[in-house]
Amino acid sequence: MLAELLIKDIVLIDRLDLEFRSGLSVLTGETGAGKSILLDSLSMALGARGDGSLVRKGQSEGSVVAVFEPEAGHHVYKLLAENDLPADESVILRRVQKADGKTRGFINDSPVSAGLMRQVGQCLVEIHGQHDDRAMLDSATHLGLLDAHGGLEADVVLVGNAWRSLKQAERKLNVLRAEVEEAQREADYLRSSCEELQKLAPEPGEETELADTRQRMMKVEQVATDLSEANDLLSGNASPVTTISNLARQLERKRDAAPELISETLDYLDTALNALYGAQNSLDSAFAQTHFDPRDLENAEERLFALRAAGRKYNVAVENLPELAVKMADNLAMLEDGEDRLSGLEKEVATLNAEYKRLAATLSEKRKEAGSVLADAVMQELPSLKLENATFIVQHETGEDHASASGLDQIEFWVQTNPGSNPGPMRKVASGGELSRFMLALKVALADRGSAPTLVFDEIDSGVGGAVADAIGARLSRLSGRVQVLSVTHAPQVAARAQGHYLISKKMLGDEDRVATGVEPISAARRLEEIARMLSGATITDEARAAAEKLIHESAA
Repeated sequence: MLAELLIKDIVLIDRLDLEFRSGLSVLTGETGAGKSILLDSLSMALGARGDGSLVRKGQSEGSVVAVFEPEAGHHVYKLLAENDLPADESVILRRVQKADGKTRGFINDSPVSAGLMRQVGQCLVEIHGQHDDRAMLDSATHLGLLDAHGGLEADVVLVGNAWRSLKQAERKLNVLRAEVEEAQREADYLRSSCEELQKLAPEPGEETELADTRQRMMKVEQVATDLSEANDLLSGNASPVTTISNLARQLERKRDAAPELISETLDYLDTALNALYGAQNSLDSAFAQTHFDPRDLENAEERLFALRAAGRKYNVAVENLPELAVKMADNLAMLEDGEDRLSGLEKEVATLNAEYKRLAATLSEKRKEAGSVLADAVMQELPSLKLENATFIVQHETGEDHASASGLDQIEFWVQTNPGSNPGPMRKVASGGELSRFMLALKVALADRGSAPTLVFDEIDSGVGGAVADAIGARLSRLSGRVQVLSVTHAPQVAARAQGHYLISKKMLGDEDRVATGVEPISAARRLEEIARMLSGATITDEARAAAEKLIHESAA
């Protein structure tokens, strides 16, 4: 319920701090006293569109705070949790409106968007009146209201689950069908490509290994001739090793005759011979390594060129050829067993579709019965509301073109205001005063099912009086036994039934030479005077007071 409403610097309101109670509370006052300001302020706290003109003249900003105390387990707490908002026993909506048009919203002191404030506000309050119907006039809500009235929530869950299972299976079927169709279109290409790639048998990293091998062989081939010539020079007939060796032997024979002249030369010759023998050995080893079968180079080049040609043909890097070969093989395998898989999925979809239709058809029948019960309940309320010639219709259309997670149905509340007139959607056919009374009758018939915990009725008794106003008051009182009801009213018959009574008035602030709107709860004595004023007008007579007292007494009985 709405526990408290705080308004600061909005239009003609300086500051208001109102506490509300459960049951039926009314707000009364003379025409132009500022009742619309109060409702505009509440609407702003509930996420309505902001407007800089709402800020009181001379102030930079205004604000509205609405404090709610929902019952434990109310679905508003789930909405708060889904949006990572703190949740306590109270839900506090605060809206700050700047004079420049900018606005800020807060829920439990956490900044939020106006859209989220509207979502939360719709969970907590419904405003019904001639010009501001936030809930039941929207045909999109009618199906949920009917389900709530008929207690069909469990059936709706079953249908929703069946719908989601069906849609998931259909998505899988569509994906598989597209894949198989694509594979069929490329069947010949796939088979020839798979054969070619299977024959080629590319290996990961093979291109790099072949390129390195080819490069190494080409380098060896380039130096092999030079190595051979060097080897011939050192080891052939013209080798300097033989000449130097003969010279060394010749000088060795003369060493004893003149060692001081020959020994040093012999040492150098020995060193030279050792170096030449080492060079011979090194050349022999190097030359041995240059020996390879020319066919190895040819084979490596042919393999490398074949891999690169395949890469160009299939427009992939050579390193991705093994992956492509696997993918093509998988596609070919899918083509071969795709028909069996398609058949299995098609049977599954058909089974799920049949189950969805069965559950949806059962739900449709229950909705038809619930619609009849709801229409009868609303019709019982209409005569007392001076709508005895009107007809309330739960317009129910069923068909696969309406198929959704909610079933096969489209529900909209229609009315026929007079015999012989064309029935149509309630929001289009009924006039302002009729619409308010239809809404009240519907709300009473729905009781507290599908309802916000706080209902606000804005002058729904406008243009009626006497017995009709009394009937409206009686129905508001009945509603207030289940939810909190706030009513802005001009009807004394409605005001007399209230447990809480708030008087809205304007007063001149002499020191500031301006008018301000005030709202205050009134005592029993002042309440009697206010109801007497509502009965008699500006001049309150003793007869009016007596009538007011009698009205209050009868309403309390």
